[in-house]
Amino acid sequence: MIEIITMMQRLRHAFVWLMRIGHCRGFGIQSPTDYWLVRYVINEHWPYYQYATLGEGDEWLTRKLGLLYFRLANWLQPHMIESDGYQSYLHAGCQKAVFGASSELIRLTLDGDYRARLSTIYNKVDAHSVLIVEAIKKNRDFWREIVADERTGVTFDLYYCGIVMFDKKRYKKNYIINF
Repeated sequence: MIEIITMMQRLRHAFVWLMRIGHCRGFGIQSPTDYWLVRYVINEHWPYYQYATLGEGDEWLTRKLGLLYFRLANWLQPHMIESDGYQSYLHAGCQKAVFGASSELIRLTLDGDYRARLSTIYNKVDAHSVLIVEAIKKNRDFWREIVADERTGVTFDLYYCGIVMFDKKRYKKNYIINF
């Protein structure tokens, strides 16, 4: 039974990947900054220095998201990270970071009263903040609200999660990325 579920998950992942094939590796992104982020952080395929020790035994989606969070923490190098999961991945990406209430790198799950939590996040972010919203495929309307909100800037729809930037000097754009 477990093998059938695993096979179905792999088929669903392949279907999602094929549906988004036109959005691979930064195709169509005109902003050099956004293109670089997609190519060398979000969709980086070369192994990083910690890959061998991270996520051993995790299911494929947990490891895939964890390695993304590792690369984001490695790129951003925040002093504080706000996350209630994936600490080993995030800490491996930035060992100087401590976990607590942060405005630099924040991970939001769609559990509990996530709308109230998002309101408090909006009150503390600045132009250098990065917000990760997990499971955006489960609540597409909520993701559309985040993208449309005037407080957000560039957003990346990775199907399994979304990444929100808050730099208002940049042109507001939502990118669909094949992750």
